[in-house]
Amino acid sequence: MKIGIIGSGAVGQALAKGFQQEGHTVTLGTRDTSKPEAVQFNKETGIPVADFETTAKTADLLVLATKGLVAADALRLAGIANLDNKVIIDATNPLAEKAPDHGVLHFFTTLEFSLMEQLQQLAPAAKFVKAFNSVGNAAMYQPQFKEGKPTMFICGNDEEAKKTVTGLLTAFGWETEDMGAVEAARAIEPLCILWCIPGFLQNRWTHAFKLLK
Repeated sequence: MKIGIIGSGAVGQALAKGFQQEGHTVTLGTRDTSKPEAVQFNKETGIPVADFETTAKTADLLVLATKGLVAADALRLAGIANLDNKVIIDATNPLAEKAPDHGVLHFFTTLEFSLMEQLQQLAPAAKFVKAFNSVGNAAMYQPQFKEGKPTMFICGNDEEAKKTVTGLLTAFGWETEDMGAVEAARAIEPLCILWCIPGFLQNRWTHAFKLLK
């Protein structure tokens, strides 16, 4: 597939490399194609860098990997019409610009309405699937744990879109648990808070979640 990454930070770069390894054609989308990090990434990987609009227009599937605070703005820059009928893997978290309390991050959303729900309202014809928000970027592609494959929790309103994302997650080395419709993002997004606590308190950032059945 032609996969476009909206967001050129550590998460976007890690996922772009993973998709490239799996044989997909990847474009890394950024607000500023001349910024040194993007230029260096292109030199190191050969993955082209483009603005958000070009990235969205040319992709079959998109990954939203910006900070949560600017996610909606990034979609607007990409062009809402360019998102119609496209699967969008939503890796964002609604992190507030506030220091954590004893390792517990702050969100700018509530448990009654998630960031993913906001984005789905903004682009109603897009097929959002929540994924990759509850693990660090170092373990997103081919994670290795002695206990076996970790679990990626996903949700979204479109069943075929979730099947597509599940296939990609399987190739990336994950098992997938479908938690249902978009409202489930109210539970999946806070997993980021839980995941980060051992990091802030113990400097331990290499774990992942596993659902035992």
